[in-house]
Amino acid sequence: MQKLKIGVLASGSGSNLQAIIDEARAGTLPAEVVLVISDKPDAYALTRAEEAGIITAVVEPKDFATREEYDAKIVKLLQLSGADTVALAGYLRIVTPTLLDAFPGRVLNIHPALLPAFPGLHAQRQAWEHGVKVSGCTVHFVDAGLDSGPIILQAPVPVLEDDEADTLAARILEQEHIIYPLALRLLAEGKLTVKGRRVLISD
Repeated sequence: MQKLKIGVLASGSGSNLQAIIDEARAGTLPAEVVLVISDKPDAYALTRAEEAGIITAVVEPKDFATREEYDAKIVKLLQLSGADTVALAGYLRIVTPTLLDAFPGRVLNIHPALLPAFPGLHAQRQAWEHGVKVSGCTVHFVDAGLDSGPIILQAPVPVLEDDEADTLAARILEQEHIIYPLALRLLAEGKLTVKGRRVLISD
């Protein structure tokens, strides 16, 4: 089993980051979060990281001419931190091959819908407005597309008759906090094998 050294990219509140930190501290996830990077200086994820004693960095897109130059800076910081795995946690930017090539097969994302349905932003609202009976969340490996990488784990969440988009989102978030650390644990245990679009999980 490999103890992961995780670099987390986050744009918002960082609740999935917190779930990863908590599981690592509890010993149920063989990992250490070594760096948290945000594209937004006011992201609460940075506060969560600082309170946990984790190094943080803010890298703002406006300071770079291209997405590739931006990701090159991200890669440099991740490599300096010793990170071997990258977890996107509410990160609102599409990463480029510059980052993906630096961490092949080691970049994961959590998405608040049952992919391939409802990729992109506001997935919970998309699902609710579409009238689906079941939504949920997905952990997947990241590729150069929009929420299109091979799926590792999914958790279904029923859509209730009296749901609004925000109540559905809250229940989906509860499942995100369960399956994201679990997917990272499976990665650490060497139990994930990608074959084409399928991710096989060994016993």
